Amino acid sequence: MKEKTNYGNWVPEKALYMLFGVAVIFGVIAVAVQVILMEPLIAIAAGIICILTFAMAVYMLICHETFAFGKGNMMAGVHEHLVDHLDWDGEGKLLDIGCGAAALTVRCANAFPKAQITAMDYWGAEWNYAKEQCEKNAKIEGVADRISFQKGDAAKMDFPDEAFDAAVSNFVFHEVRTAKDKRDVVKEALRVVKKGGVFSFQDMFSQKTLYGDMNEFVDILKAEGVSEVHYIGNLEKKLDFIPRFVTTPWMISGMGIIYGKK
Repeated sequence: MKEKTNYGNWVPEKALYMLFGVAVIFGVIAVAVQVILMEPLIAIAAGIICILTFAMAVYMLICHETFAFGKGNMMAGVHEHLVDHLDWDGEGKLLDIGCGAAALTVRCANAFPKAQITAMDYWGAEWNYAKEQCEKNAKIEGVADRISFQKGDAAKMDFPDEAFDAAVSNFVFHEVRTAKDKRDVVKEALRVVKKGGVFSFQDMFSQKTLYGDMNEFVDILKAEGVSEVHYIGNLEKKLDFIPRFVTTPWMISGMGIIYGKK
């Protein structure tokens, strides 16, 4: 029997356990307070918290199943959209910035069978991913011989200028805590792309609190020498495989893509 890959999920299972656990705790408190202490107001308050927490837990569980590879496959659809906007012949070296559990990395390896791929991530205890998990997934998928994984900071990558023919990144830049200005993370990603190389980045680009005016930013990138930059904003409203119930401010909101040629 073939070993299964583990690409994780945008909704960690630990978060689900915590939400359902909190709902149960407040449910028990509500019953105990009413039965033992006979304090109806406290019992009602605890009961309301229980109901609200349980409702959020169910919502997050539905989102988890929608995102999951092999189930709802929404994450796979998001990755496919990114790769479809990478106008590359697959000859040379590709960098995946913030590879997580290597789901996008493996998709790129399958889409570009001649490419040599470097995948980097900060990983760390606060994330539900690890380098060993990436290496295991790549081995299971049969592409480990063309991928190297390394730890790094997307705000200051340990690669020389113009080291790669192509670069991709998905929902990573806004998470980079070592960069106050998220535009700087985009510029750092472009730094390592060769002149004439290509890129495709997806992130919360339509959130002005993170990136400001994206049309202005595109003009800045062009003025700094990027020959071709395209931007599509609010993708959560345009991609038919993204259900409306996940397009909330705390889930998928302000999703955009920038792609083109340096």
